[in-house]
Amino acid sequence: MRFKHGSPLYAAVAALLVMSAAPGTARAEDTIKVGILHSLSGTMAISETILKDLMLMQIAELNAHGGLLGKKIEPVVVDPASNWPLFAEKARELISKDKVAAVFGCWTSVSRKSVLPVFEELNGLLFYPLEYEGEEASYNVFYGGSVPSNKAVPSIEYLMSDEGGAVKRWVLEGTDYVYPRTSNKIIRAFLHSKGVSDSDIRENYTPFGFSDWQTEVSAIRAFASSGKKTAVISTINGDANVPFYKELANEGVKASDIPSIGYSMGEEELAGIDTKNLVGHLAGWAYFQSVNSPENKAFIEKWHAYTKDPKRVTNDPMESEYILFHMWAHAVEQAGTADVDAVRQAMIGQSFKAPSGFTEVMQPNHHLTKPVMVGEIQANGQFSIVYQSKTVLQPEPWSKYLEEDKGKVADWSYPWVCGNCTSAKFADF
Repeated sequence: MRFKHGSPLYAAVAALLVMSAAPGTARAEDTIKVGILHSLSGTMAISETILKDLMLMQIAELNAHGGLLGKKIEPVVVDPASNWPLFAEKARELISKDKVAAVFGCWTSVSRKSVLPVFEELNGLLFYPLEYEGEEASYNVFYGGSVPSNKAVPSIEYLMSDEGGAVKRWVLEGTDYVYPRTSNKIIRAFLHSKGVSDSDIRENYTPFGFSDWQTEVSAIRAFASSGKKTAVISTINGDANVPFYKELANEGVKASDIPSIGYSMGEEELAGIDTKNLVGHLAGWAYFQSVNSPENKAFIEKWHAYTKDPKRVTNDPMESEYILFHMWAHAVEQAGTADVDAVRQAMIGQSFKAPSGFTEVMQPNHHLTKPVMVGEIQANGQFSIVYQSKTVLQPEPWSKYLEEDKGKVADWSYPWVCGNCTSAKFADF
Protein backbone atom coordinates (compact mmCIF):
# COMPACT_ATOMS: atom_id res chain seq x y z
CA MET A 1 0.00 0.00 0.00
CA ARG A 2 1.26 3.49 -0.84
CA PHE A 3 0.37 6.65 1.09
CA LYS A 4 -0.02 10.04 -0.56
CA HIS A 5 2.49 12.61 0.73
CA GLY A 6 0.69 15.21 2.88
CA SER A 7 -2.32 13.02 3.71
CA PRO A 8 -3.33 12.59 7.40
CA LEU A 9 -2.58 8.86 7.17
CA TYR A 10 0.87 9.58 5.70
CA ALA A 11 1.58 12.00 8.52
CA ALA A 12 0.50 9.45 11.14
CA VAL A 13 2.70 6.71 9.65
CA ALA A 14 5.65 9.11 9.40
CA ALA A 15 5.23 10.14 13.03
CA LEU A 16 5.06 6.50 14.10
CA LEU A 17 8.29 5.74 12.22
CA VAL A 18 10.07 8.69 13.84
CA MET A 19 8.89 7.61 17.29
CA SER A 20 9.99 4.01 16.76
CA ALA A 21 13.41 5.19 15.56
CA ALA A 22 13.89 7.71 18.34
CA PRO A 23 14.98 5.35 21.14
CA GLY A 24 17.78 3.85 19.03
CA THR A 25 18.94 7.32 17.99
CA ALA A 26 18.92 8.50 21.57
CA ARG A 27 20.93 5.50 22.68
CA ALA A 28 23.53 6.18 19.98
CA GLU A 29 23.86 9.78 21.10
CA ASP A 30 24.10 8.82 24.76
CA THR A 31 27.54 7.22 24.34
CA ILE A 32 30.93 8.21 23.01
CA LYS A 33 32.51 5.22 21.27
CA VAL A 34 36.20 4.49 21.63
CA GLY A 35 37.97 1.87 19.52
CA ILE A 36 40.50 -0.56 21.03
CA LEU A 37 42.77 -1.94 18.29
CA HIS A 38 45.22 -4.36 19.90
CA SER A 39 46.22 -7.91 18.96
CA LEU A 40 44.52 -10.44 21.21
CA SER A 41 45.92 -13.41 19.28
CA GLY A 42 49.04 -14.18 17.26
CA THR A 43 52.68 -13.37 17.97
CA MET A 44 52.00 -9.91 19.49
CA ALA A 45 49.24 -11.00 21.88
CA ILE A 46 51.87 -11.55 24.60
CA SER A 47 52.45 -7.78 24.62
CA GLU A 48 49.20 -6.22 23.42
CA THR A 49 46.47 -8.00 25.40
CA ILE A 50 47.45 -6.14 28.55
CA LEU A 51 46.78 -2.83 26.78
CA LYS A 52 43.24 -3.91 25.95
CA ASP A 53 42.70 -4.73 29.60
CA LEU A 54 44.11 -1.37 30.65
CA MET A 55 41.77 0.48 28.30
CA LEU A 56 38.74 -1.36 29.66
CA MET A 57 39.86 -0.44 33.18
CA GLN A 58 40.14 3.23 32.32
CA ILE A 59 36.81 3.34 30.54
CA ALA A 60 35.09 1.62 33.45
CA GLU A 61 36.67 4.10 35.86
CA LEU A 62 35.64 7.10 33.78
CA ASN A 63 32.09 5.80 33.39
CA ALA A 64 31.89 5.28 37.16
CA HIS A 65 32.58 9.00 37.49
CA GLY A 66 29.88 10.00 35.01
CA GLY A 67 31.65 9.57 31.67
CA LEU A 68 32.37 12.57 29.45
CA LEU A 69 30.04 15.46 28.64
CA GLY A 70 27.26 13.58 30.41
CA LYS A 71 27.73 10.52 28.20
CA LYS A 72 29.09 7.06 28.90
CA ILE A 73 32.17 5.83 27.05
CA GLU A 74 31.46 2.71 25.01
CA PRO A 75 34.49 0.54 24.21
CA VAL A 76 34.56 -1.20 20.82
CA VAL A 77 37.13 -4.01 21.05
CA VAL A 78 38.46 -5.72 17.92
CA ASP A 79 41.23 -8.28 17.38
CA PRO A 80 43.54 -7.60 14.41
CA ALA A 81 45.31 -10.84 15.36
CA SER A 82 48.92 -9.69 14.72
CA ASN A 83 47.93 -9.48 11.03
CA TRP A 84 49.14 -6.18 9.58
CA PRO A 85 46.59 -5.84 6.70
CA LEU A 86 43.84 -6.82 9.14
CA PHE A 87 44.81 -3.84 11.31
CA ALA A 88 43.87 -1.54 8.43
CA GLU A 89 40.61 -3.37 7.79
CA LYS A 90 39.60 -3.21 11.46
CA ALA A 91 40.60 0.46 11.67
CA ARG A 92 38.34 1.30 8.72
CA GLU A 93 35.44 -0.53 10.35
CA LEU A 94 35.95 1.27 13.64
CA ILE A 95 35.88 4.69 11.98
CA SER A 96 33.32 4.15 9.20
CA LYS A 97 30.96 1.57 10.68
CA ASP A 98 31.26 1.95 14.44
CA LYS A 99 31.74 5.74 14.30
CA VAL A 100 34.29 5.81 17.12
CA ALA A 101 35.52 9.18 18.31
CA ALA A 102 39.07 7.90 18.81
CA VAL A 103 41.09 4.70 18.51
CA PHE A 104 43.71 3.52 20.98
CA GLY A 105 45.84 0.85 19.46
CA CYS A 106 48.69 -0.79 17.55
CA TRP A 107 52.05 -1.94 18.90
CA THR A 108 54.45 -2.66 16.08
CA SER A 109 55.38 0.07 13.63
CA VAL A 110 54.26 -2.10 10.74
CA SER A 111 50.75 -2.20 12.23
CA ARG A 112 50.82 1.58 12.70
CA LYS A 113 52.07 2.09 9.14
CA SER A 114 49.27 -0.20 7.95
CA VAL A 115 46.50 1.84 9.55
CA LEU A 116 47.99 5.30 8.97
CA PRO A 117 46.50 5.84 5.47
CA VAL A 118 43.07 4.86 6.82
CA PHE A 119 43.15 7.42 9.63
CA GLU A 120 44.38 10.12 7.26
CA GLU A 121 41.79 9.29 4.61
CA LEU A 122 38.85 9.15 7.03
CA ASN A 123 40.12 11.85 9.41
CA GLY A 124 40.18 9.59 12.44
CA LEU A 125 42.35 9.93 15.55
CA LEU A 126 44.82 7.20 16.52
CA PHE A 127 46.45 7.26 19.96
CA TYR A 128 49.59 5.15 19.66
CA PRO A 129 51.21 4.14 22.98
CA LEU A 130 54.51 2.59 21.89
CA GLU A 131 58.02 3.90 21.70
CA TYR A 132 58.98 3.75 18.03
CA GLU A 133 61.61 4.71 15.48
CA GLY A 134 60.41 8.24 14.72
CA GLU A 135 60.67 9.40 11.09
CA GLU A 136 56.94 10.13 11.10
CA ALA A 137 54.53 12.87 12.16
CA SER A 138 50.85 12.61 11.26
CA TYR A 139 47.99 15.07 11.68
CA ASN A 140 45.86 12.09 12.70
CA VAL A 141 48.15 10.35 15.21
CA PHE A 142 49.21 11.21 18.76
CA TYR A 143 52.37 9.34 19.75
CA GLY A 144 52.58 8.43 23.43
CA GLY A 145 55.90 6.59 23.54
CA SER A 146 59.54 7.57 23.19
CA VAL A 147 61.52 8.14 19.99
CA PRO A 148 65.29 7.61 19.55
CA SER A 149 66.10 11.17 20.68
CA ASN A 150 64.61 10.62 24.14
CA LYS A 151 65.25 6.91 24.61
CA ALA A 152 67.82 5.06 22.48
CA VAL A 153 70.36 7.87 22.21
CA PRO A 154 70.50 8.86 25.90
CA SER A 155 70.44 5.25 27.09
CA ILE A 156 73.33 4.34 24.77
CA GLU A 157 75.22 7.40 26.01
CA TYR A 158 74.77 5.99 29.51
CA LEU A 159 76.22 2.62 28.42
CA MET A 160 79.18 4.45 26.84
CA SER A 161 79.91 6.21 30.13
CA ASP A 162 82.16 4.77 32.83
CA GLU A 163 79.07 4.49 35.06
CA GLY A 164 77.28 2.43 32.41
CA GLY A 165 80.20 0.10 31.64
CA ALA A 166 82.23 2.02 29.00
CA VAL A 167 80.88 -0.11 26.14
CA LYS A 168 82.94 0.01 22.90
CA ARG A 169 81.32 -2.63 20.62
CA TRP A 170 77.65 -2.98 19.75
CA VAL A 171 75.34 -5.76 18.58
CA LEU A 172 72.13 -4.40 17.01
CA GLU A 173 69.74 -7.35 17.31
CA GLY A 174 66.22 -6.86 16.00
CA THR A 175 63.06 -8.35 14.57
CA ASP A 176 62.93 -7.89 10.81
CA TYR A 177 60.56 -4.96 10.28
CA VAL A 178 60.51 -1.17 10.14
CA TYR A 179 61.02 -0.25 13.81
CA PRO A 180 64.25 -2.19 14.43
CA ARG A 181 65.71 -1.40 11.00
CA THR A 182 64.98 2.33 11.17
CA SER A 183 65.99 2.60 14.82
CA ASN A 184 69.27 0.87 14.07
CA LYS A 185 69.90 3.18 11.12
CA ILE A 186 69.65 6.09 13.55
CA ILE A 187 71.65 4.28 16.25
CA ARG A 188 74.42 3.45 13.75
CA ALA A 189 74.57 7.12 12.65
CA PHE A 190 74.71 8.20 16.29
CA LEU A 191 77.51 5.70 17.03
CA HIS A 192 79.44 7.01 14.02
CA SER A 193 79.10 10.54 15.46
CA LYS A 194 80.79 9.22 18.61
CA GLY A 195 83.68 7.75 16.65
CA VAL A 196 82.50 4.11 16.61
CA SER A 197 83.53 2.33 13.40
CA ASP A 198 81.40 -0.15 11.45
CA SER A 199 83.84 -2.90 12.42
CA ASP A 200 82.64 -2.46 16.01
CA ILE A 201 78.94 -2.80 15.07
CA ARG A 202 77.18 -6.09 14.34
CA GLU A 203 73.62 -5.94 12.96
CA ASN A 204 71.23 -8.90 12.67
CA TYR A 205 67.50 -9.43 12.06
CA THR A 206 65.19 -12.40 12.58
CA PRO A 207 61.50 -12.96 11.74
CA PHE A 208 58.55 -12.38 14.06
CA GLY A 209 58.10 -15.34 16.39
CA PHE A 210 61.70 -16.51 15.88
CA SER A 211 62.69 -19.18 18.41
CA ASP A 212 65.94 -20.90 17.34
CA TRP A 213 68.45 -18.53 18.95
CA GLN A 214 71.39 -20.87 19.57
CA THR A 215 73.37 -19.94 16.45
CA GLU A 216 72.82 -16.20 16.86
CA VAL A 217 73.70 -16.12 20.55
CA SER A 218 76.88 -18.04 19.73
CA ALA A 219 77.66 -15.43 17.08
CA ILE A 220 77.15 -12.65 19.62
CA ARG A 221 79.59 -14.35 21.98
CA ALA A 222 82.15 -14.63 19.18
CA PHE A 223 81.76 -10.94 18.27
CA ALA A 224 82.29 -9.99 21.92
CA SER A 225 85.50 -12.02 22.20
CA SER A 226 87.67 -9.20 20.77
CA GLY A 227 88.48 -7.90 24.24
CA LYS A 228 86.47 -4.69 23.86
CA LYS A 229 83.46 -4.26 26.11
CA THR A 230 80.38 -5.31 24.08
CA ALA A 231 76.67 -4.75 24.61
CA VAL A 232 73.54 -5.93 22.78
CA ILE A 233 70.93 -3.35 21.75
CA SER A 234 67.80 -5.47 21.38
CA THR A 235 64.77 -4.42 19.36
CA ILE A 236 63.41 -7.98 19.33
CA ASN A 237 59.63 -7.77 19.51
CA GLY A 238 56.77 -9.88 20.83
CA ASP A 239 57.04 -13.49 21.92
CA ALA A 240 60.50 -13.93 20.32
CA ASN A 241 61.88 -12.23 23.43
CA VAL A 242 61.18 -15.29 25.57
CA PRO A 243 63.42 -17.81 23.72
CA PHE A 244 66.09 -15.14 23.13
CA TYR A 245 66.53 -14.42 26.81
CA LYS A 246 66.26 -18.12 27.65
CA GLU A 247 69.10 -18.82 25.23
CA LEU A 248 71.25 -16.09 26.78
CA ALA A 249 70.81 -17.91 30.10
CA ASN A 250 71.40 -21.35 28.53
CA GLU A 251 74.73 -20.24 27.06
CA GLY A 252 75.82 -18.49 30.24
CA VAL A 253 75.86 -15.00 28.73
CA LYS A 254 76.09 -12.91 31.87
CA ALA A 255 75.28 -9.23 32.07
CA SER A 256 78.69 -8.59 33.59
CA ASP A 257 80.27 -9.90 30.36
CA ILE A 258 77.84 -8.94 27.57
CA PRO A 259 74.98 -6.80 28.85
CA SER A 260 71.84 -6.73 26.73
CA ILE A 261 69.51 -3.74 26.80
CA GLY A 262 66.03 -4.42 25.46
CA TYR A 263 63.87 -1.68 23.96
CA SER A 264 60.82 -3.88 23.44
CA MET A 265 61.11 -6.15 26.47
CA GLY A 266 59.54 -5.26 29.78
CA GLU A 267 57.71 -6.65 32.77
CA GLU A 268 54.99 -8.41 30.77
CA GLU A 269 57.45 -10.26 28.54
CA LEU A 270 59.60 -11.25 31.55
CA ALA A 271 56.55 -12.78 33.21
CA GLY A 272 57.09 -15.87 31.01
CA ILE A 273 60.78 -16.32 31.84
CA ASP A 274 62.78 -17.59 34.79
CA THR A 275 64.82 -14.43 35.34
CA LYS A 276 67.27 -15.75 37.93
CA ASN A 277 69.98 -16.21 35.29
CA LEU A 278 69.21 -12.87 33.62
CA VAL A 279 69.87 -10.62 36.59
CA GLY A 280 71.76 -7.52 35.48
CA HIS A 281 70.61 -7.45 31.85
CA LEU A 282 68.93 -4.18 31.02
CA ALA A 283 65.91 -2.53 29.49
CA GLY A 284 65.40 1.05 28.39
CA TRP A 285 62.00 2.68 28.91
CA ALA A 286 60.36 5.84 30.23
CA TYR A 287 58.65 3.90 33.02
CA PHE A 288 59.10 0.78 35.14
CA GLN A 289 56.70 -0.77 37.61
CA SER A 290 59.39 -0.29 40.26
CA VAL A 291 59.20 3.53 40.01
CA ASN A 292 58.75 4.98 43.49
CA SER A 293 56.19 7.77 43.15
CA PRO A 294 52.73 8.45 44.63
CA GLU A 295 51.29 8.47 41.11
CA ASN A 296 52.72 5.04 40.37
CA LYS A 297 51.49 3.60 43.65
CA ALA A 298 47.95 4.76 42.81
CA PHE A 299 48.29 3.44 39.24
CA ILE A 300 49.36 -0.03 40.39
CA GLU A 301 46.70 -0.19 43.10
CA LYS A 302 43.98 0.61 40.55
CA TRP A 303 45.35 -2.01 38.18
CA HIS A 304 45.45 -4.74 40.83
CA ALA A 305 41.96 -3.84 42.07
CA TYR A 306 40.58 -4.02 38.54
CA THR A 307 42.28 -7.29 37.58
CA LYS A 308 41.78 -8.81 41.05
CA ASP A 309 45.31 -10.16 40.65
CA PRO A 310 48.12 -8.64 42.74
CA LYS A 311 50.67 -10.36 40.51
CA ARG A 312 49.61 -8.59 37.30
CA VAL A 313 52.45 -6.33 36.21
CA THR A 314 52.46 -2.85 34.74
CA ASN A 315 54.83 -1.64 32.03
CA ASP A 316 55.86 1.31 29.87
CA PRO A 317 53.32 0.91 27.02
CA MET A 318 50.55 0.67 29.63
CA GLU A 319 51.70 3.92 31.20
CA SER A 320 51.81 5.61 27.79
CA GLU A 321 48.27 4.50 26.95
CA TYR A 322 47.14 5.57 30.43
CA ILE A 323 48.57 9.05 29.81
CA LEU A 324 47.07 9.28 26.31
CA PHE A 325 43.60 8.29 27.51
CA HIS A 326 43.64 10.87 30.30
CA MET A 327 44.83 13.55 27.88
CA TRP A 328 42.12 12.63 25.37
CA ALA A 329 39.44 12.80 28.08
CA HIS A 330 40.71 16.20 29.22
CA ALA A 331 40.79 17.42 25.61
CA VAL A 332 37.17 16.31 25.06
CA GLU A 333 36.05 18.15 28.19
CA GLN A 334 38.04 21.21 27.19
CA ALA A 335 36.66 21.22 23.64
CA GLY A 336 33.12 20.49 24.85
CA THR A 337 32.84 17.86 22.13
CA ALA A 338 34.37 14.57 21.00
CA ASP A 339 34.63 15.94 17.44
CA VAL A 340 37.94 14.92 15.89
CA ASP A 341 39.04 18.36 14.68
CA ALA A 342 38.23 20.09 17.98
CA VAL A 343 39.90 17.40 20.09
CA ARG A 344 43.01 17.40 17.88
CA GLN A 345 43.64 21.08 18.62
CA ALA A 346 42.78 20.69 22.32
CA MET A 347 45.32 17.84 22.67
CA ILE A 348 48.33 20.09 21.99
CA GLY A 349 49.67 21.35 25.29
CA GLN A 350 47.85 18.80 27.44
CA SER A 351 49.94 17.88 30.48
CA PHE A 352 49.68 15.00 32.92
CA LYS A 353 51.59 13.93 36.04
CA ALA A 354 52.47 10.42 34.93
CA PRO A 355 53.08 7.31 37.06
CA SER A 356 56.76 7.81 36.20
CA GLY A 357 56.64 10.80 38.56
CA PHE A 358 57.31 13.23 35.69
CA THR A 359 54.85 15.70 34.16
CA GLU A 360 54.60 14.89 30.46
CA VAL A 361 53.34 17.39 27.88
CA MET A 362 51.90 16.82 24.40
CA GLN A 363 53.98 18.81 21.95
CA PRO A 364 52.85 20.52 18.72
CA ASN A 365 54.55 17.65 16.84
CA HIS A 366 51.99 15.24 18.43
CA HIS A 367 54.71 13.54 20.50
CA LEU A 368 55.12 13.52 24.29
CA THR A 369 58.03 14.75 26.33
CA LYS A 370 59.37 11.68 28.14
CA PRO A 371 62.02 10.79 30.71
CA VAL A 372 64.42 7.94 29.97
CA MET A 373 65.24 5.17 32.44
CA VAL A 374 67.56 2.18 32.34
CA GLY A 375 66.56 -0.75 34.52
CA GLU A 376 68.39 -3.95 35.53
CA ILE A 377 66.46 -7.23 35.53
CA GLN A 378 65.97 -8.61 39.02
CA ALA A 379 65.36 -12.21 40.09
CA ASN A 380 61.67 -11.41 40.76
CA GLY A 381 61.06 -10.25 37.18
CA GLN A 382 61.08 -6.57 38.09
CA PHE A 383 63.66 -3.89 37.25
CA SER A 384 65.98 -1.94 39.49
CA ILE A 385 66.40 1.53 38.00
CA VAL A 386 70.12 2.25 37.61
CA TYR A 387 69.83 5.43 35.57
CA GLN A 388 67.19 8.03 34.79
CA SER A 389 67.20 11.47 33.25
CA LYS A 390 66.75 14.43 35.59
CA THR A 391 63.95 15.90 33.48
CA VAL A 392 61.70 14.91 30.60
CA LEU A 393 63.43 15.03 27.22
CA GLN A 394 62.08 16.62 24.08
CA PRO A 395 60.85 14.27 21.33
CA GLU A 396 62.40 14.74 17.90
CA PRO A 397 60.41 12.82 15.25
CA TRP A 398 63.08 13.57 12.65
CA SER A 399 66.56 12.49 13.72
CA LYS A 400 69.38 15.03 13.68
CA TYR A 401 71.79 12.15 13.02
CA LEU A 402 70.37 11.39 9.56
CA GLU A 403 71.36 13.68 6.72
CA GLU A 404 68.00 13.30 4.99
CA ASP A 405 66.25 14.61 8.12
CA LYS A 406 68.26 17.81 8.49
CA GLY A 407 65.94 20.82 8.72
CA LYS A 408 62.71 18.82 8.86
CA VAL A 409 60.00 20.18 11.13
CA ALA A 410 56.87 18.66 12.65
CA ASP A 411 54.42 21.24 14.02
CA TRP A 412 50.67 20.62 13.91
CA SER A 413 49.65 23.74 15.82
CA TYR A 414 47.71 26.42 14.01
CA PRO A 415 48.66 27.95 11.58
CA TRP A 416 51.68 25.79 10.69
CA VAL A 417 50.04 22.38 10.28
CA CYS A 418 53.17 20.79 8.92
CA GLY A 419 54.43 17.30 9.60
CA ASN A 420 57.51 16.87 7.42
CA CYS A 421 58.35 20.25 5.88
CA THR A 422 61.79 21.86 6.22
CA SER A 423 62.55 24.74 8.53
CA ALA A 424 63.25 26.94 5.49
CA LYS A 425 59.54 26.86 4.61
CA PHE A 426 58.71 28.50 7.93
CA ALA A 427 60.56 31.63 6.82
CA ASP A 428 57.76 32.27 4.33
CA PHE A 429 55.21 32.89 7.11
